[in-house]
Order: sequence, then structure tokens, then C-alpha cells
Amino acid sequence: MPEIILKNVSKRFGKFVAVDHLNLEIESNAFITLLGPSGCGKTTTLRMIAGLETPTEGSISIDGKVVFDADKGINLPPNKRDVGFLFQNYALWPHMTVYQNIAFGLENLKWEKSRIRSRVTELLEMLRIEPFEKRYPSELSGGQQQRVAIARTLAPGPKVLFMDEPLSNLDAKLRMEMRAELKRLHRDTDSTFVYVTHDQLEAMTLSTRVCIMESGLLQQYAPPLEMYNNPANLFVADFMGNPTMNFLPGRLQADGTVALGGFTPRLEVTEGSLDGHENVVVGIRPEYIQIGEDGPLKGTVYSTLPSGMETTVRLDLGGTSLTAVVFGDVDYPADSTVSFSFRKTAVLFDQETKARFARARLLV
Repeated sequence: MPEIILKNVSKRFGKFVAVDHLNLEIESNAFITLLGPSGCGKTTTLRMIAGLETPTEGSISIDGKVVFDADKGINLPPNKRDVGFLFQNYALWPHMTVYQNIAFGLENLKWEKSRIRSRVTELLEMLRIEPFEKRYPSELSGGQQQRVAIARTLAPGPKVLFMDEPLSNLDAKLRMEMRAELKRLHRDTDSTFVYVTHDQLEAMTLSTRVCIMESGLLQQYAPPLEMYNNPANLFVADFMGNPTMNFLPGRLQADGTVALGGFTPRLEVTEGSLDGHENVVVGIRPEYIQIGEDGPLKGTVYSTLPSGMETTVRLDLGGTSLTAVVFGDVDYPADSTVSFSFRKTAVLFDQETKARFARARLLV
């Protein structure tokens, strides 16, 4: 399976910079997710690797072969890059059966009929759509159409499979099922997957590594849990996680405390250093705020959102708003007073640069 390397890849549309000097190494057999808000450059990046969009500058190589180089004038078309592309709208032929849709690309490649039959049967079994072999797309559910589209894309055995928000048209339950199917498919096919989404939950659950972008710039490239626990900057911290991280602006004091409005905890640094920083933002994940009778801090319940498995609680602490997550089927009356404490560590960001510089325990 191939390694994909992007070196100083940029794409400009007139004066607008869609992707700005992107350097990225996608390991063989990885499941990489390009993540970010609309307009951040993730789909443009995917299309440039696939050959559907021509970069303005830089170079791209797949499996050691240069497929694009602006300086050398190399630009191989998509059919020469040995890649498959799964579109958001599936793009199935409505007048063809499931079998015909999957076999269509192989027939164009002049495969022998016996070989086509064998390959299509293999994919029908892998994606569990054998009973629908003779049906037309209009006779299938959204999830079944999705499986057919994946089978058709995998049929020629591409080295890389590109997917541009393929689950966005599905309902919530089916989307969850298809995430599990895609993760299993990645393992079974032993292929390299490059996936585009704006849904951070998809990125967290599917990826071996996440590439998060904003305004055409790479913000962080790391395994999802590392990105969740150690975000590179405020943008990544805010984008990863639902409910989002609590951000408390404060000022570091000479005695090792930080003034956060409603309270002034002491910092016990576990990573990095406080030297050279004064105005900071303290980031606390909602699940790290523990509500309990013996907590040293007291807050007023503003609202609760119980969902059965967990309850999201909005707290007011002397004018400072905090979001906590309590696991289990619990609830709290509005305007009631609860005690709470902080567990694990908080992340410290510089207010000016927005970059993470330390982790610390908040001791109250």
C-alpha cells in the first residue's frame, strides 16, 4: 500500500488562497481524515491528491511516484494515479442493477467476464449486499446505496480510496452503522483511506490520524486522542470535542496562581513551563469537571441536558460559565447549588499566539 507525500502544496483561485503551503505525509495503510469547517481547504486538498484539481505550486507523490510537480511540469490524470473516489451523492447509474454498477468500471478496463464475476461476488459478500445484486438503486435504502458505491469504487483495487463526506446524506442511526462498516472495511481491504468531513465525531472515531485545517493552513496533524488531549492551539481545542472545551481567560500571578474571574486556583504544572507567559486561556474539558458533595467549589446550575447515558450541566461560578458532563441518568434542578472539583489536568494557551504551552492541575 502506498505512502502519500505532499510538499509545499498550495492552491489559489485568483487572490483567494484555498490551501497554503501544505506539507503532509500519509503513511501506508492509514485512515486519514481531513477535518475542518466549510471553506478550510480540506476538499480542495483531497481533489489535488486525486488529480481532480491542479495545485498552483508544490509536489505530490503516491507510492514513491511523483504524480504532480509544479516545477517539473508533471501532472498525471486521475486514471494514472491508481486511486478510487467515493462521492457524496454516490453517483450510481439509475438504469443499472447493483451488479452492473459494480462491474461497469471493470468492463471499461477490459477485464475478462469470469474475472469480473469473481471480483463483483467478492465485493458483494464483503459489503453484505448479495441479496440486492439484481436490484436497481431506486429499490435500495441509503445505506445499501452507500455500500454499492463503496463496492464500485473498490472494484478495480485502487491503492488509495478517497471519500468526500460520504455519510452526510444519511440519518443519524445509519451514519453510526456506516462508521463501523467503514472502519471494518479499512481493516479488511488493507488500503489507505483519505476521508473528508466537518464532523469531528467521525474524525475521532474513524481515523488513525487527523489533519485539521483552518483557512487553508494545517493546524495539527496527529492521532485523534492525542489531538483531543493535547490540542496544538485554541482552534483545535475548540473544534475537537462535543460539548466543547471550557475556555477561561486569566492572568498568571507571581505566586503560581491564575486569576480566572470567579476563582483563583494554584497551578501545578505537569508539562511545559509558565515562564514568559502572562495573559492566558485555561482550557478544561467538560468531563474533567466533577460534580460531587465534597467538591471545594460551588456553582449555580443554569441548565441541564439529560440524555440518559450522560447529562450536560451548565454552571455559573461568580459570573464565569462552565459546562460539565456527568455520566449516568442524573439531573439537577435549575438554580440549585452544586459542589464540584477539577479532575485530571487543564490545558494552558497563550492569549496572543493562541498556542498551547503547558498543562497543569488546578488546585483550589
